[in-house]
Amino acid sequence: MNASKTPSRKKKPAKPKAQEILRPWIDHYATGVNYDHPLPPLALGEMFDNAVEKYANKPCFDFLGAKTSYRELGDLVNRVASGLQAVGVKNGTRIGLFLPNCPYYSEFYFAAVKLGAVVVNFNPLYTVDEIKDQAEDSGIEIMVTLDLHRLYDKIAVLVANKTIGRLIACPFAPALPGFKGILFRLLKSSERADFNKHGLADNLLHYDALVANDGSFKPAKIDPENDIALFQYTGGTTGIPKAAMLTHANLTANCEQISHWFTGCQDGKERILAILPFFHVFAMSCIQNFGISIGAEIVLMPRFDADDAVKVIRRTRPTVLPGVPTLYTALMDNEGLKPGDFSSLRYGVSGGAPLPLEVRRKFETLADCMLVEGYGLSETSPVVSINPFEGLKKENSIGQPVSATILSVRALDDPTKPLGLHENGEVCISGPQVMKAYWNKPDETSNAFVGEYFRTGDVGYMDEDGFFFIVDRIKDMINCSGFKVYPRRIEDAIYEHSAVAEVTVIGVPDKYRGEAPKAFIRLKPGMHASEDDIRKVIEPKLSKIERPEYIEFRDELPKTMIGKLSKKELRDTPDTPPD
Repeated sequence: MNASKTPSRKKKPAKPKAQEILRPWIDHYATGVNYDHPLPPLALGEMFDNAVEKYANKPCFDFLGAKTSYRELGDLVNRVASGLQAVGVKNGTRIGLFLPNCPYYSEFYFAAVKLGAVVVNFNPLYTVDEIKDQAEDSGIEIMVTLDLHRLYDKIAVLVANKTIGRLIACPFAPALPGFKGILFRLLKSSERADFNKHGLADNLLHYDALVANDGSFKPAKIDPENDIALFQYTGGTTGIPKAAMLTHANLTANCEQISHWFTGCQDGKERILAILPFFHVFAMSCIQNFGISIGAEIVLMPRFDADDAVKVIRRTRPTVLPGVPTLYTALMDNEGLKPGDFSSLRYGVSGGAPLPLEVRRKFETLADCMLVEGYGLSETSPVVSINPFEGLKKENSIGQPVSATILSVRALDDPTKPLGLHENGEVCISGPQVMKAYWNKPDETSNAFVGEYFRTGDVGYMDEDGFFFIVDRIKDMINCSGFKVYPRRIEDAIYEHSAVAEVTVIGVPDKYRGEAPKAFIRLKPGMHASEDDIRKVIEPKLSKIERPEYIEFRDELPKTMIGKLSKKELRDTPDTPPD
């Protein structure tokens, strides 16, 4: 199969009639937001070139203090593209990015898509086996990484055993600002990779040699609606990861949808803090792609550390902070935080996991700016709904659908049947940002769609103003004596206790009820709460069958690669409940 083109997808025959789909959000959008906002199909390379031309002299990246202008980034992207084309990269070539947040990521990302190649994101924390599985599934031919041994050695092993064809090593020290680069060379030379260790010979390409050219290359002819730009692997928290095949138009349409929603956004003047990793779809689209499309300065952090993040916020004064709920919690709980540290922020955007009401309220008090929750998935590029920045607001909502997007709630036992207002069902999505298929998985693709609608696996409902509310994941629902119990409802109730920092709830085997809720709780530093304290808070808020049978306090709770609380590890190794 040619990965550069969208494969055909067999659609399920039962397609709801248009008049059955409720769309009340259209009449309740904030001023300036239109459902029919134009979203012309656009190639990612063209979007990038437009930004370079428009914002040429403005800073694009601040990497630990080293600045890169849009013009400089544009020149580097073209030189990378020229070098890649010289070594055989063409339409459909799969290129893996095994990189933390740094300018190299964007250089290779945009160079690859200009050549019609397909970018495949890899988590730099992956083990060799995890890299191997994804590399074999995606069929990547080239992997790009840094010349740090903790990254390089993992890939070199796979190049040596021919799992991956070639490796491109990018030098870390020159990417740092002057003095930091000198110190790194002097004090941390042991962290550099030994290029002679694995005997890669002709299979190793060095960045400096690759970009030693004049930037001339022949761009690919891109069909934005059909050419694949990205394999974005799903998180795999509920099964084997699958690659969502996202087209150029999927990704550029989502940029424009996000931009149109930010009615107060100032092109060429925003500064976005990139704490979230670019290899995750949230940051890749909502920070890198969106940020570049509006000429923002993107402040890059290669890894998250709360102390460092507060210092970076203090130094760079960002105006936009995208994050996940646990990131906001970590920043607010940081001992080094001072009054006014968040005063530059105009927008806080939370995604990736449900935003607890207490976290939102506390952040808005500290930052004196709005923190809005959005919703999306790897398969939807990712954003499908956001809470308004102006006008009507509703607590615990994921907001309203963005332009040209339909969210339809369907019956859990029949996804072809749309439901009415305030009825719980599976949230399904149609829009220009929805993927065409999963790579090489026709059965999974077929099961993921009903007609043109992508099935999210999330249970939710819509109100009369077109605001959506997620109740829980279908696969997270707990079956207690035949009754459906939603972990998120329990979690929200537990968060009401002032000592609770984080909580996640799963179902565990129960001799009497089949399954019973078990809550795992991390308390805030220096605070105390007993099991009885928690139960006193939740008792009036939850029915008897919803109240957790078991409560366990832990020093830390497992998280995914972007800091989202993860239930998978708790399900895999749950403590045996007491009899």
